[in-house]
Amino acid sequence: MYYGNIKNNDIANGEGIRVTLFVSGCTHHCKNCFNPETWNFEYGKPFTKEVEDEIIKMLSPNYIKGLTLLGGEPMEPENQKALLPFLKRVKETFGDAKNIWGYTGYIYDKDLIKEGRAFTENTNELLSLIDILVDGPFIESLKNIMLKFRGSSNQRVIDLKKTRNEGKIVLYLE
Repeated sequence: MYYGNIKNNDIANGEGIRVTLFVSGCTHHCKNCFNPETWNFEYGKPFTKEVEDEIIKMLSPNYIKGLTLLGGEPMEPENQKALLPFLKRVKETFGDAKNIWGYTGYIYDKDLIKEGRAFTENTNELLSLIDILVDGPFIESLKNIMLKFRGSSNQRVIDLKKTRNEGKIVLYLE
């Protein structure tokens, strides 16, 4: 897996001060995507153990609320395989002291379920490590700059922990 950028002290992509990882590779190609260079799966730099170590270090201060995964597309099957051991490491290191947000253009209850177009042997475990998932493609005609943590009104901010426990979509913030 490659990544396009890592931001420390990000306040735009989830609640609180966060570390954000922009993974490379996306097949959605949304019109007016804010990060089209990351569509290429080989954009940026390789995601190595040293990069993981640096992110863990960035996550360490008490004022950092958590990690956010963006893209590109973190839930592309190729990226799921690389992200799973990393997210396990984040959870092993910090437990519930840091939360994990993920942004995906895939639809949680359509594309990320068994037989969904982005479902792999890693999907369920990966999703079990993500606390909040913002799902759905960015749709230019539904763009709304007044929305919190999303760009278009079709996107949902899902509390994945509650959703998985209750067996139905539970929105966060709504």
